[in-house]
Amino acid sequence: METTERAAAAAAILDTGRLRYPESLPITERHDELLEIIRDHQVVIVAGETGSGKSTQIPKLCIEAGRGADGVIGHTQPRRVAARTIAERIADEIGSELGADVGYSVRFNDNISDGTLVRVMTDGILLAEIQRDRMLSRYDTLIIDEAHERSLNIDFILGYLKQLLPRRRDLKVIVTSATIDTERFAEHFASDDGEPAPIVTVSGRTFPVETRYRPFGADNPDDEHDRRDQVDAIVDACKELKSEGDGDVLVFLSGEREIHDAADALKRLDEPSLEVLPLYARLSSQEQQRIWKPHAGRRIVLSTNVAETSITVPGVRYVIDAGTARISRYSRRLKVQRLPIEEVSKASANQRAGRCGRVAPGICIRLYSEENFEERPDFTEPEILRTNLGSVILQMANIGLGDIARFPFVEPPDHRSIRDGEMLLDELGAIRTRPSPSGDGNTVRLTKIGQRLARLPVDPRLARMVIEAERLNCVREVLIIVSALSIQDVRERPDDKREQAAEMHNRFKVKGSDLLSLVKLWDYTREKQRELSGNQFRRMCRSEFIHFLRLREWMDLHSQLKRAAGVKIKNAEAHPDHIHQALLAGLLSHVGMRDRDRRAFKGARQAEFVIAPGSVLTKKPPDWVMAAELVETNQIYARRVAEIDPRWAEKAGAHLVKRSYGEPRWDPKGGRAVVTEQVTLYGLPLVSDRLIGLDRVDPDAARAWFITKAFVEGDVAEHWSNKHRFFEFNDGVRRRVSSMSARMRGVELLDDQTLFDFYDERIDDDVTSAQHFDRWWKQERQKDGKLLDLTDRALARLLSGSGGAGGALGVTESFPDVWRQGDIELPLTYRYAPGEPLDGVTVHLPLSGLNQITDDGFDWHVPGNRDDVVEQLMRSLPKPIRRELVPFNDTVDLVLDRLGAPNGRLVDRLAEIVSEISDVRVSGADFDPTVLDPHLRLNIVVSDDAGEVHDVGTDLAAIKARLVSATRESVAAAAPIEERRGITSWDVGDIPRVVESSDRGFDVRAYPTLLDVGDSVALRVVTTPELQERAMKGGVRRLLLLDGAPTRASIERLVTTAGRFALTGADIDVSTLVDDCIAAAVDQLMAEHGVVPFTESGFRELRAEVKAKAANRAGVALGKAVAVVAAANTVSQRLADLRAPAVRSSVDDANMHVGRLVRPGFVSAHGVDRLDDVERYVRAISYRLEHLAGAAARDQQRMLEILPLEQRFASFVDRLPPGAATAEVAEVRWLLEELRVQIFAQPVGTRGKVSPKKVAQRLATIGA
Repeated sequence: METTERAAAAAAILDTGRLRYPESLPITERHDELLEIIRDHQVVIVAGETGSGKSTQIPKLCIEAGRGADGVIGHTQPRRVAARTIAERIADEIGSELGADVGYSVRFNDNISDGTLVRVMTDGILLAEIQRDRMLSRYDTLIIDEAHERSLNIDFILGYLKQLLPRRRDLKVIVTSATIDTERFAEHFASDDGEPAPIVTVSGRTFPVETRYRPFGADNPDDEHDRRDQVDAIVDACKELKSEGDGDVLVFLSGEREIHDAADALKRLDEPSLEVLPLYARLSSQEQQRIWKPHAGRRIVLSTNVAETSITVPGVRYVIDAGTARISRYSRRLKVQRLPIEEVSKASANQRAGRCGRVAPGICIRLYSEENFEERPDFTEPEILRTNLGSVILQMANIGLGDIARFPFVEPPDHRSIRDGEMLLDELGAIRTRPSPSGDGNTVRLTKIGQRLARLPVDPRLARMVIEAERLNCVREVLIIVSALSIQDVRERPDDKREQAAEMHNRFKVKGSDLLSLVKLWDYTREKQRELSGNQFRRMCRSEFIHFLRLREWMDLHSQLKRAAGVKIKNAEAHPDHIHQALLAGLLSHVGMRDRDRRAFKGARQAEFVIAPGSVLTKKPPDWVMAAELVETNQIYARRVAEIDPRWAEKAGAHLVKRSYGEPRWDPKGGRAVVTEQVTLYGLPLVSDRLIGLDRVDPDAARAWFITKAFVEGDVAEHWSNKHRFFEFNDGVRRRVSSMSARMRGVELLDDQTLFDFYDERIDDDVTSAQHFDRWWKQERQKDGKLLDLTDRALARLLSGSGGAGGALGVTESFPDVWRQGDIELPLTYRYAPGEPLDGVTVHLPLSGLNQITDDGFDWHVPGNRDDVVEQLMRSLPKPIRRELVPFNDTVDLVLDRLGAPNGRLVDRLAEIVSEISDVRVSGADFDPTVLDPHLRLNIVVSDDAGEVHDVGTDLAAIKARLVSATRESVAAAAPIEERRGITSWDVGDIPRVVESSDRGFDVRAYPTLLDVGDSVALRVVTTPELQERAMKGGVRRLLLLDGAPTRASIERLVTTAGRFALTGADIDVSTLVDDCIAAAVDQLMAEHGVVPFTESGFRELRAEVKAKAANRAGVALGKAVAVVAAANTVSQRLADLRAPAVRSSVDDANMHVGRLVRPGFVSAHGVDRLDDVERYVRAISYRLEHLAGAAARDQQRMLEILPLEQRFASFVDRLPPGAATAEVAEVRWLLEELRVQIFAQPVGTRGKVSPKKVAQRLATIGA
């Protein structure tokens, strides 16, 4: 039906000749050419200056070309006023009523009919129609007018048509543009073979325009002292143009502030007929209309770039161009839309200049240099390249056009801008993105929220607020605010009545929120609208500085949003917090936190802003705000702001916030693991150091913390653990088991991990705290009250896999509590502390029992460590031996198998076994016990009965040597016998061989003896039988010398005169020699008696023998001793005469030899039986000296044979403990004397055969 009506209407227009083209319009000259091109091409590009007639005449050409019959001729305009005006003009020219053959569609107003041929509409109307009709089947022709403006809507429509045309071959597209970059449009719509769309250029009829460049200030190359600012330059330019003749002046400036500054300066000129008018978008319509009203005199219009193309100012002959404009540009860094002042492009500058050549020749003065003009870009950057693409992405996703990065825009937007658009939608929770299969972009899918956003005809941020308002039951208020934010502010602020306007507007202020002020204003105007008539309401609006048309637009948009939202509005007043929370859902990146050091706010992504003047929050800003708008001029201003609680942002931005957590820690009182939480939104700290349960972040980790701290470590409140019986029971089990750990070198039989596994296996997975546990255990213990008990069965299962010395079994046997040595039991303790004292096994010895303990078996260690000791000793063998024992580990195993029970020295047993199982001969000396790890050396601690430690070490012999006195005193204190001093005769009765005391923890054993103290003896106790025997011999000898031996006088008178003469000059006087002989006689008789007496009767028997025989023995000994001393004296005198250096070493050796043989006490030292040998040895020295002359070198060579052997023997004797020299050792000493005779005085003769080799063998036999 519509097609038939349109066809009839088109035929009627053609038949009646109503298509007439004004001759005054330049496009009429190209009528035939255009008609042919439209018929022959699917896409045509028409370029023409403003005033060429393209907007009004092309629709008529399309009708003439037969278009409009099969579908509507769509004609898009960037602005509503242009759509309405052009529709009126076309309808008038073809003699049709508006809304019939020609109609228009703008937001909230659709003036068309079924038979409409030409539909003039805003580009937004066509864009919305694409969502409903993807093929645009309603149209057979589309005219996209003013395409050079390159708005988002225009670029989107052009891109969509590029995709659609191959599928709609019947659809004609005509793109009209000013003569700006038309080749780009032609290339965009190139045919399949690459042929660009045809371009038809229609030149406008204009007068010549003279361009003058008048830079000012520092930019003036002709005057380096130029100090003028922009206002001064404008005034000077106006004066210059006044002299050129009559005509109005149009001045292009960047913003309202610059306009007001210039207006103030121009009004001060002495020119009565001058009229200065501002022109900018925020002006009231009444003030804008003043520029079209007739006037007398000269008029200067101060305008923003609104007069560049949108509005034609009549009567303009002169243009002054400041060369700048505020251009909307999206900041990728700050994520806000900015309005910076920028230099305009060449195309814009030329458009401005063209405004003064419409009615007569004109002059354009540019307030910048020609060089600056040439450096500017040719065209203004399209809006799609400098704006947030959120709305476009949302609509494209809703329509299903795929990835924006692959959409055929005339100029594809930067991928960063696409990303910012996606980030906005992600902020709003509107989309989910994922990489596209091709890998060159993202596939965008709308969420449920996104689908609802796409249906609302407002900015996505505002749409998100409406959706959230429905959830919070505050739709009425939010719809009011959202619709207000979508249009220009309805409150007018005339420049000459600012204070009056502010006074009126202040009535609507609401504390803490500019946004709620809009609701208050809405309620007021709606109430007044109901009370007043239409004319009265208009007058009220004017008097109270409310823009009536914008108010009407606000109401219309509110109604449309209400219908689109499809929700019921409750009349009940909503809570302000709910309103702000709903608004915040769309403004999450517009949140700011106050910097208390300044009045600025820290915004998202490190941005900073201040609250714009006029806000209710300007004077007393709160800590947190949200802003409906962030605009950057010289700084970022937040407009229409409201105070918020940061907790709202955390909730609304749950999908955006970043949560970070400190290190988990345990809360014993609460019985749970906790963590501090920080929550940030775009870098702003919404929450700092909030304490939360770890289970909210990581339930598994929280459960592990709970089991570890509560059950393994027991770090919980005492009252909590006390109410659960199994805690006490399990603690007892753990103490019993853990006592065995140190014995096994830290091998925990029941370690923390094993215990953790025990509880982990039994406790429910959801238990993460004491509170959770109580709730679970209350139910579980009804089923099994012993579920968490470490019973023997559970323990056996846990320990079944433990290692080390057979696990839990055999620990006591392998690591016993005591060391047994015969009947003695010594405590053992264990410590696992590598690198510290007493690491390993320690045997504790009592000081009073130290004399009874030997180190037998200490080198075998305890059974549990014996394998390690053996292995390390085996590895200490010299490398040549180890090479013969490969495979070495197998050899060690064989040794261990044959080791057996401790018997003798461990190294000797190892040597025996190694020799048995291999062909290698090994001795105990081949092993090096010093390589043993410290913990494999048995520690020894000696303490007294009070527990005081007297010594610590690993060498028992060394400890005993250091503690000789302390041990004797301890033993004496414990022994049941009283010590005495000053004894000169046997009056002590019988002396027991050993005394014991059992009144202490350890049976003390002491050995009584008589100790020689010089002039008497003392009854003392000693610690060993050996000490007892040696001391007793000396004590009995002293008693015999005091009571039983002959007197000195009785023996001294036996010395003859010759004997006394012989002793003259000797080092030993007669009295000393006599005493020595008496003592030697007693020693000889004691030796012949044999046993040292311990009884009184035995002593009397020995004393009787001494009385009977000692005098004779002493006399015989004295005679021999005198002869020996006389001979030694002669040798000494001869030695004193030998002073030649050549014999010095021989003389020294002989002197030392004589001194060793004959010295005070030599008779008792050597024994009576050895006096003849000593006399022979002295004669041998004499013989050596007699033959020394001329043979010094030979003598020294002989010394090399004897001296090393003597030094070897002396070193051996020095190492022997007191009383340890045996008869065999004494025999070697005399054998060395015989060797001297053999070497130096062989004719003197020796007792038996002797040689250096024989002596060396004897030394080896005794271990020297």
